[in-house]
Parts: sequence; C-alpha cells; structure tokens
Amino acid sequence: MRVLVVGATGAMGTSLVPRLVEAGHQVLGTTRSAARVPAIQAAGGEGVVLEVLDRSAVAGALDRVRPEVVIHQATALQHLGASALRNIDRAFAETNRLRTVGTENLLAAAGPAGVRRVVAQSFTGWTNEPVGGPVKTESDPFDPSPAANARQTLAAIRRLESLVTGAPEIEGVVLRYGGFYGPGTGLAREGEQTDAIRKRMFPVVGDGGGIWSFSHIQDAAAATVAALDGPPGIFNIVDDDPAPVSVWLPFLADALGAPPPRRIPGWLARPLLGPHLFAMMTSARGSSNAKARRELDWQPTYRSWREGFVHGLG
Repeated sequence: MRVLVVGATGAMGTSLVPRLVEAGHQVLGTTRSAARVPAIQAAGGEGVVLEVLDRSAVAGALDRVRPEVVIHQATALQHLGASALRNIDRAFAETNRLRTVGTENLLAAAGPAGVRRVVAQSFTGWTNEPVGGPVKTESDPFDPSPAANARQTLAAIRRLESLVTGAPEIEGVVLRYGGFYGPGTGLAREGEQTDAIRKRMFPVVGDGGGIWSFSHIQDAAAATVAALDGPPGIFNIVDDDPAPVSVWLPFLADALGAPPPRRIPGWLARPLLGPHLFAMMTSARGSSNAKARRELDWQPTYRSWREGFVHGLG
C-alpha cells in the first residue's frame, strides 16, 4: 500500500515509518525541514518537504505522490515539559492549527488525489467528561465544560474528529492516543517530564485521584499500522491499566531511581497549577481500549504502564 505519513519526523512518525516499511508498505513521509529528509530515508521511507498549513502546497504534494492512505500525525509537541500543561491552549496553539487548518487542507486534497483512507491522530484522557465511572469509551461524551485554558485545544480535537469521520467518500479513522511514553517522547528515560519527576517538580496533588491512560509510543505505532486495514471509526489506543496519579506517579519515580514525588494539598496547588492541570491531577477519567482490541485486532505489548515504565522508557 502507498502510504503518506504527515509529520514523519515527530515522536510518533519516527516510530511509525519503519513499522510501515517492515509491514511491506511503500512509505512517503513529510517534514517541514529539508534537513530531516535523510532521517526519513534512513528509516526506509521517501522524504517529502511540506508545510501542511499551506493549502496549495498540500494539494500539489498529494497530487504528485498519489497515496492510497494518508496518516495525519502532524503536531508541534516536541520538548513540552510538564509546565506546559499549566496553559495548554498556549502550549498547543500550533498543534491546534495543524489539527484544524492542517486537517482541512489534507482532506480537501485527499479526494482529488485518489486517497481512499485518512487516519488521524487524536487524544483521549482529560478530554473525557469527569463524571461517573473512572474509565470511558469512545461513545462517552467529551467534557462539555473544560477548563478555560483548555477550551481551544478541546475544540481543535473535536474539529479534527468531525472532519475526518465526516469526510465524504473517504474512510476516516481517528486514533485517540493516551499519554505517550517511551523513546522520543517527553516521558522517556531522559525526557522533559521524567526530568521534572527526578527534580520533584511533578507532585501528587490533593488525593491524586485523576485517572490517566498511557500509550507506549511503539504500541501506538503498531495500532496505527493495524488501522490501515481495520474498519473506519474512532478508537482509543491506550494500555489496559488506567490508573490514578497517586499510584502511577510514585511508581514511575521509583522506576527512575528518583525520590518520591511531593504531595501538595489541593487548596494550595490549584492557584499554582491552573484549572486544567489541577483537573488532570484530581478528577480526570481514563479510557478503555476494548474497541481497538476487538475491531483492530490489536493489543499493546506493554499491557500496563507498570511494565512499560520499567522496561520501555528507552
């Protein structure tokens, strides 16, 4: 299959391109920088320099390379530490444009270029409505009242999912990844978030009751390959073990050989962290992977972050 990976040099693209090549696909990968083309070539793909926010450039590129499938992994999330979550809309401003304008550009060019399927990166976790049980499915609603400093980011996720699943004559697949960890991510052996954990700058807030769902970067890449042949729709790509911050964060600190995280009362932390990060730490809901396991014939190698944090950080 001829596959175009948009955003081939990010953490996800770097893991995905060699897996696609290994699976026998002809892979083209886009990058904004010509300096990164050799990295795509070294992974077995063909490099394409492309600015996804330029509609005419996107149309020209897709018409030229004529992919059967487009995998949209374009983000601007490199080197975002835990502090970025204090104002997620500001930190994700460029990514939000890639999720909205970039997705619009790709879909506008896809049909005329003969693309039959578009697979796009989304997210699951804090986007879930923080009511009811601790674990949500794809049919559960988004949070109708996100924190003020996360509204633009959730709106961009909504827009991406609506565009991809509603595109006429295109098989739309949305993959809602959980929190990435592993090589090339912020939660790697030497990542920005793990550095904050070592320095005790990533505390347990209040009772630490926020539930997080994780995705090892290689498991997410494997699910993306599986999505080329699976049914269209929306899928949570997470491990089997949604867990509260009060459980996974001390475990990760211990796995890193770091001191235990500090514990900060909620009343003290809220004004310091801001409403979005406070909600992530105290009231977020996790996500179920049952649909992806069933319909994509996929299962994570690291079924739990307990294994992944010990063996999979890189």
